[in-house]
Amino acid sequence: MKKAGSFIWDILKVVIVALIITMVVRTYLFAAVKVDGDSMDPTLYSGEYLFINKLKTANRFDIVVFPAPDNESAEYIKRVIGLPGDKLEYKDDTLYINGKKYEEPYLDEFKKQESSALTPNFVIEKIPEGKYFLMGDNRRVSNDSRYFGAVNESTIDGVVIKWGKKNL
Repeated sequence: MKKAGSFIWDILKVVIVALIITMVVRTYLFAAVKVDGDSMDPTLYSGEYLFINKLKTANRFDIVVFPAPDNESAEYIKRVIGLPGDKLEYKDDTLYINGKKYEEPYLDEFKKQESSALTPNFVIEKIPEGKYFLMGDNRRVSNDSRYFGAVNESTIDGVVIKWGKKNL
């Protein structure tokens, strides 16, 4: 029969290993984040919890988490619209990337409800290398790259893991 001290030490080792594994996973692989605000409505709602993949490289239309460029104590959740080298244009509420028209099905719910444009017209001639142009789905309230500029790829914390949401 083991002594009580030996048993406690065995339990303590298991707890320490579990904590180390949890810290490594949270720091380098996956993390949970909470949506705070309405900029991604109706795709994501304030108060909703999400997981992000910290290893995945962001692609066009992925949703990403990154430190807010205009508020050092906050993180933003936005959708990747433009990649390095892209020319972006919004004209008559339609997205054009490098001259090609793109559908945005995640905006369909808003477009059904609204009679006026969701996204004002604008043109970005070229997104700089190493940067992404990010926008919220709720275009009328989103503080995004239209206001603070393109975001460095290196500052993106992770890509939201799709789960259960249509048109995420």
